[in-house]
Amino acid sequence: MADRSLRGMRLGAQSLQSEEGVVYSPRINYTYLCPNCGKQTTTVFSAEADAPETWECKHCSHEATLLVGDEPVVIDHSNDKVARTHWDMLLERRTREELEELLEERLTYLRARRGQNQHRKIGA
Repeated sequence: MADRSLRGMRLGAQSLQSEEGVVYSPRINYTYLCPNCGKQTTTVFSAEADAPETWECKHCSHEATLLVGDEPVVIDHSNDKVARTHWDMLLERRTREELEELLEERLTYLRARRGQNQHRKIGA
């Protein structure tokens, strides 16, 4: 019984399992080229996984592009959504002339209100 004791073993530091009979899944190395620094980054993916077209460069943290052979993959950005700003959405609802008219009305109102408040402060 004494020969099987785990005396002096650190908990969680070492595994008692062996790697006998373990079959690893097939893996593929993919190489990415960074256009910013010109260095290559190699990563390992499962053979079943689809490699992303871009990967973060480990040297400069910019976006590196997947290499197929010796050429970088051409990325199609035609389906990417363009962010619409508040101004773009506003122009979908009103014309520029309408917006200028509304702005002038609001500025007139604010100027009139500011003028009334100044008279109250002086008289008070």
